[in-house]
Amino acid sequence: MNGGLNGLAGREVVLDTAGPLVYLGTLAAFDEHGFWLESADVHNVDEGHATREQYIAESRRDGIRVNRRRVFVLRATVASVSLLADVVAD
Repeated sequence: MNGGLNGLAGREVVLDTAGPLVYLGTLAAFDEHGFWLESADVHNVDEGHATREQYIAESRRDGIRVNRRRVFVLRATVASVSLLADVVAD
C-alpha cells in the first residue's frame, strides 16, 4: 500500500472515514500508524450545510478551507484516500 501512497506525498488529498469526519489537506508524511496532513481541513459533515460529497466537491472547486496547520489522522480511521484533483466537481 505504501508504494501507491508515495505518489500522493506533497499533494492535496481527501481522507474519508466511516464516521462523520472528512480530512482534506496536503499529505506531508505517512507510516503504518497514520497520515500527517498540512494546511488541513478537519470537517464534520454532520455539522455542515452540505453532504460529504458536496463538501468535498466544493473544496475541489473553491480550495481547502484550512483550519489546522498540521493534523495526524490514525490509519485505522481512514476508509479511503484520494487526490483532491481526482474529485469530480460540477
